[in-house]
Amino acid sequence: MHVLLEQGFAVFGQKVSWAEFIGQVFALVVVYLAQKRSLWTWPVQLVSVTLLFVVYLSAQLGGTAARQVVIALITLYGWWAWTRRRDPVFGVVVRKGTAKERLAVAVAFVLGTVGFALVLDALDASWAPWPDAALFVGTVLAFTLQGFGLVEFWLVWLVVDAIGVPLQIQSGLWFSAFVYTIFAVLVIRGWIDWNRAAKRTAPSVKAVTP
Repeated sequence: MHVLLEQGFAVFGQKVSWAEFIGQVFALVVVYLAQKRSLWTWPVQLVSVTLLFVVYLSAQLGGTAARQVVIALITLYGWWAWTRRRDPVFGVVVRKGTAKERLAVAVAFVLGTVGFALVLDALDASWAPWPDAALFVGTVLAFTLQGFGLVEFWLVWLVVDAIGVPLQIQSGLWFSAFVYTIFAVLVIRGWIDWNRAAKRTAPSVKAVTP
């Protein structure tokens, strides 16, 4: 792992470690696999978070590094949950969230960001505690909703991308910032595909609870 972190290549004068490159490329693959509702989404995600944990820890982004640990735990749940909810015709069953669920997500994002930012600031664990905390909370929410098969997780990812690009640039992680812009395009496509899938499976989903 140390070798992957120390060795790499330069893009426009900016160093990109192999750990950052491989971790972010795998993260892109995860978005593509999630769009297709493939079970491979989860094992590929485990490899990505392991590499990116080391990258963000070395960049002194404690919140963003910590989120990789939480993502790994949620990934294990998502893998198990998707295995249980496979339909022989439609694949992994997905649905749209209710108004109460959407409100709960919004409240959790705001309160979670405030709380975690104060913790990061108190521990001096991040040079940018507020956006760092927002990335942590947003990512946790996105993967949790993805594990439940809720279409709205794509919208949470758009918020994460909007916050993540400037933070990555300011951290000197230019390649990661570039990857986040690609994420946005894939996220929009995933949102469209999952909405279509939710409409096709709507009758059978009514009886299913997360």
